[in-house]
Amino acid sequence: MKHSVSYWPFADIPLVDFAEKIAPLGYEGIDLLHPEQAKEIRGTGVCCSVTAAPEHASGLGCIERAFNRIEHHATLHEIYRALIPAAAEAGVQQVICFSGNREGLDDATGLDNCARGLEPLLPLAEEHGIVLLMELLNSKVDHPDYQCDHTAWAAALCEKLGHPHFKLLYDIYHMQIMEGDVIRNIRDYHQHIAHYHTAGNPGRNEIDESQELFYPAIVKAVRETGFEGFFGQEFIPTREPVESLADAIARCS
Repeated sequence: MKHSVSYWPFADIPLVDFAEKIAPLGYEGIDLLHPEQAKEIRGTGVCCSVTAAPEHASGLGCIERAFNRIEHHATLHEIYRALIPAAAEAGVQQVICFSGNREGLDDATGLDNCARGLEPLLPLAEEHGIVLLMELLNSKVDHPDYQCDHTAWAAALCEKLGHPHFKLLYDIYHMQIMEGDVIRNIRDYHQHIAHYHTAGNPGRNEIDESQELFYPAIVKAVRETGFEGFFGQEFIPTREPVESLADAIARCS
């Protein structure tokens, strides 16, 4: 298991400085950089562990408007057919995608539409050594109406596509809010999970004793599945950032 951290909660620190600060702590990746940013950190000992679609003039590819609508597919294919080779060229091996919001769409239709939209991209992902990751997010607190908000739904999408270059980003914070039972779901669905995100709940802050999740047990369960991908911190720090990240990696090691 490798350790990474999302840059956005720490973006007050210049990117290269941030990479140089976290590498000695044991972090090997920074999540959610764009391909051009990934090139900036070459030589720091830290790579970009996962990227996501940049903002697009159409507004598509974001959390709220993505693959669960057939009318979005043509534009999304344009976005991802540019992003996938750009990510590979920058040395990034994982690319995030989203379901989009329900907006009255039932879950079965949303799943079918996501599969229909993602399937044409999978040969390109395989060609470039990229794994597309759909991110699980909560629709209760942070992302109202988001469709990929339960692990079983996301796992069913993986099974429908049946392709090794489509997996899940399992966000522990988000899934604790939606369904709890985190360790059981990790054990039951680990074969579909290629990346993890963390944060404390409630509050999305440090993963210490101030919140309800017990991360040492969660990490033990992840390790027992044989997971070899990135375990990414995505909490908003309430104290000195590097100190918080040092504490987090110690709890997860």
